Amino acid sequence: MKPLFIVLGATGGIGRAVVRAALAAGYPVAAVARREDGLASLRTEHGHSPITLVPGSVATDAQASALAEDLRALDRPIAGIVASVCGTAGACRGRVLDQSSSLLQGKLEADLLPHLAAARHLLPLLVEAGRGGYLMVGGPGSERPWAGYGHRSIAAAALRMLAMVLHDEARALSVRVQLLTVDLPVATEHNQAHAGSQWPRAQTIAEHAVALVTRSGADEAVVHYPRQSPSISTSSFGPGSEQPPADARCQSLADIRALLGRFSLAGSNKDQPS
Repeated sequence: MKPLFIVLGATGGIGRAVVRAALAAGYPVAAVARREDGLASLRTEHGHSPITLVPGSVATDAQASALAEDLRALDRPIAGIVASVCGTAGACRGRVLDQSSSLLQGKLEADLLPHLAAARHLLPLLVEAGRGGYLMVGGPGSERPWAGYGHRSIAAAALRMLAMVLHDEARALSVRVQLLTVDLPVATEHNQAHAGSQWPRAQTIAEHAVALVTRSGADEAVVHYPRQSPSISTSSFGPGSEQPPADARCQSLADIRALLGRFSLAGSNKDQPS
């Protein structure tokens, strides 16, 4: 029986691409998401492919524990897990100093704690399987702050540290935990109308994610994608900083403007999958 590839956040922009990439690589997929209508659309898209739809959430420890039991009940060997999950908190535009601490608390609860809940309850499945890796997917801003999006940067930096801690702790369990941090905004099927020309495609990222989870060997805690591109930060263009080439600065600023447009669109359409 071919081992099962588990995708958390399977109806999001990157999650849907990971489902496609895993199926293309020959793995049966367990697609996990909160919204059953999104899962139904995956069933329609993939027709007779070996995909199992699993409604569930990792927003809390209790929900992650219930999900783990549902996945264990499938009684299938596991090839690996990709967690492409994020909360529903808004973009939190503006200065951190101008907003209440509760806003940052909400951002961490939405974007960080679900990753911890998922890892706590799903890593034992990999231990039982004795194979595969666990990959979290994160976004830009974890190393250098994005001006005007400090809350997002803080949450991204916290996820990076969580990945490094889990990476070290999981070694004793003979499980590989990694973070794939995508250093540019991502072009997905949800944002095609306003995606920047330099943004990496979700499908390419997904193929890289599947390869990371299923291969043996490379064991770095944090993997950057694309490796040649640093995280964009408007503060990095200030006085006393190392200046990138002029064309790189123009591309970066264009990406930032496109990202701001993406957040504005998301704010006006909260029902759109994240």
